[in-house]
This record gives sequence, structure tokens and C-alpha cells, in this order.
Amino acid sequence: MLQSEIAKLRSNCVTRHIGAVIVKDNRQIATGYNGTPPGVKNCFEGGCSRCMARMRGEIKSGEHLDRCMCTHAEANAIMQCALFGNGSTRDATLYTTFAPCMECSKMAISVGIKRIVVLADYPKDGTQLLSEAKIKLVKLNPDLLQNWIAVITDPEISAKAAKGGINITSDRRISCDTRSRKYHRHFEH
Repeated sequence: MLQSEIAKLRSNCVTRHIGAVIVKDNRQIATGYNGTPPGVKNCFEGGCSRCMARMRGEIKSGEHLDRCMCTHAEANAIMQCALFGNGSTRDATLYTTFAPCMECSKMAISVGIKRIVVLADYPKDGTQLLSEAKIKLVKLNPDLLQNWIAVITDPEISAKAAKGGINITSDRRISCDTRSRKYHRHFEH
């Protein structure tokens, strides 16, 4: 899941930053983030008039999604597998920072993804459809990632960690419980 958090840093959407990673046989086969398609002006540069209207308060979250130019992180990860031949998605796991919308849920089902792990809910997600298709949906506690995200986003903590001057699992400023350590070990492979 931490790789999904890193992927979302590449998002060019002005309204939300979402990251996704597809893993098969304990190997990351694709990453995705939300933003405008290649060759189209970035969302933050005005490439998506719908997102810009939302930022100006002219429309509410969830409205006029059909006018959004941004491709979702989950869709980008799935398309990356097809575009670059990264491997089959059959029986893979999709890690995403936000529960997939209905369209991304349909894509995940269609390409054979069997498990989806999320950090946050999305009001118009495909939870019911995923359940009907017998896709296992797991929601992680976002607090489990906070220690690791601090290393990525806080320059002081990052510098200490790089020099070996901080033990992320025992430092008081970055305390970590047993579940978090197990979680981290699981994703090191």
C-alpha cells in the first residue's frame, strides 16, 4: 500500500491525489495515478475544466464526473499492464488509496483482479458490484501507514532514516505497533 501512496505523488489532478498498484505473486506489476491522459494538458494546468470548476466551487464533489478528463489511478494501472505487457492481472491484488469507482470496479472484475485493498471509502464506489463478483475488498487502517509516510514526506525524518539514525519501528516520534511491522515486512518483497 505504501507504493500506492508514493504513486499518488505523481497525480496531476487538482481535486484528489490517488495512487494504485497491482501486485501478482508478491511482485508489483503496475502502478497508476490519477490525472489527464498522456499528451493532454495536465489537470493542474487547466487540462480538466470539470476539476477546475470544482476548485472554483461551481460544482460539488461527485457531480459531472462524466465531464472529468482525468483517468483514475486504478484504470491507469490496469492499462499499464496492457500497454507494456507487464503480466497477467488474473488473480492479482489491486492496492489503491481510494475505493475504486463503479467504472474502475468493472475494469478490475473484467481483468481478473481477485482482491482489492483500499485506505479510504469513495461515496460512489463499486463495493456492491465487487461483492457480487466475489472480489475480496479489504479496508486498511490508514494509521498503519503514517509512520512510513512520515519518512517519505518529512525531510528531517527522511534524512535521519537514510543515515540509519532512526529506527522507524522504535523511534518515539515514529512509534509503530506490531501490526505495522508485520504489514511493512509483508510489502518488502
